[in-house]
Amino acid sequence: MVESVKAPPAGEALDLLDILIAYDTVALTPNLDLIDDVRVRLESLGATVVLTYDDTQTKANLFATIGPDIEGGVVLSGHSDVVPVDPADWTTPPFKADRRDGRVYGRGTADMKGFVACVLAMAPTYAALDLTVPIHIALTFDEEDGFHGAPILLADLKERGIRPSAAVIGEPTGLRTVGAHKGCYEYRTTVTGMNGHSSVPAEAVSAVHYAMRWISGLLGLADDMTLRAPSDSPYDPPPTTFNVGTISGGQGRCVVADKCWFDWEMRPVQGEDDSFVKEQMAVLESTLLDEMRTVYPEASIQTEMICEIDGLEWHDDSPALDLMKVLLPDEVSSNGGTLPVDVVSYGTEAGLFQAAGIPAVLWGPGDIAVAHRPDEFIEVAALEVCLALLAKLGEHLAS
Repeated sequence: MVESVKAPPAGEALDLLDILIAYDTVALTPNLDLIDDVRVRLESLGATVVLTYDDTQTKANLFATIGPDIEGGVVLSGHSDVVPVDPADWTTPPFKADRRDGRVYGRGTADMKGFVACVLAMAPTYAALDLTVPIHIALTFDEEDGFHGAPILLADLKERGIRPSAAVIGEPTGLRTVGAHKGCYEYRTTVTGMNGHSSVPAEAVSAVHYAMRWISGLLGLADDMTLRAPSDSPYDPPPTTFNVGTISGGQGRCVVADKCWFDWEMRPVQGEDDSFVKEQMAVLESTLLDEMRTVYPEASIQTEMICEIDGLEWHDDSPALDLMKVLLPDEVSSNGGTLPVDVVSYGTEAGLFQAAGIPAVLWGPGDIAVAHRPDEFIEVAALEVCLALLAKLGEHLAS
């Protein structure tokens, strides 16, 4: 191990964050300008960079390697996309970084371009070290809407025989280590009925009405989820939860709707809950369809799976948690020799890394409470702490 690795000045990370925020990389939109910028920066340092694309070739993941071409190493991973904005809700332009009062405001500052900026600021230091194992940098697309990018990146790593020893996913955890989180299963259900005049509803099949009954059945499973939740569930709230986020259908008040679709999600705490929910909803769906098809034989209820991302499971012997113990010795010391580890109810790409055989942990600057809101911000002090930890990582992995 080298004696000491110094973190770069916070100003370098801030300048990079200004650049990253200026790229409008809202989920499901192209991100190639940002990815190409990062690619050029890392290749100039001698990093090996591989891009993997979506089917449209308008979005890409980036996987860069600094250090020896050997097995193992640590992945520092972040997503390049951000959630949508309504500029009218913002005090300042969302895609222009605004530094004031010890904070940086802008879409993606917390979630999670602040972490990415810190990693890129550290990259020249990593490149100058004699690393014993590689440091990998991963950037994915569309994490915020369907987790579309990470599976492509991870499949490419498997095909190329690359299996890092641990991954740190830089989500905004408030600089707390997170060792487990719920799954994130997302769907769109479309109900097809038959339109007609609202004065004779029995001669039509209202897609909106049947969608409401389907949704009521789903939400009615909440009590079952509470009873099924493990007694020692560490999550808040403890059980698997549901949310219907958007719904759309119909043409007007006096027209029976022939189409209705809605987006919904389930955040399972255990795999058995997924099977239970699907079995219960299949029974209800069969009943609804029997009713609908007595009037309109072509009526249907179809559910499209957007993503089914398993949660990050807790493992006491996780190499990723072991790594964090090395990087956060003061926390370990002040906590009686053990690392404080949290759990969260939101989903991340960490579950995908774990499922691919790469132990993962969440740790990053920023507060999840401000991540998807207007006037999103990150504290400059949090970026400084992040840079210090990343410097310690370089020190740990260098000979």
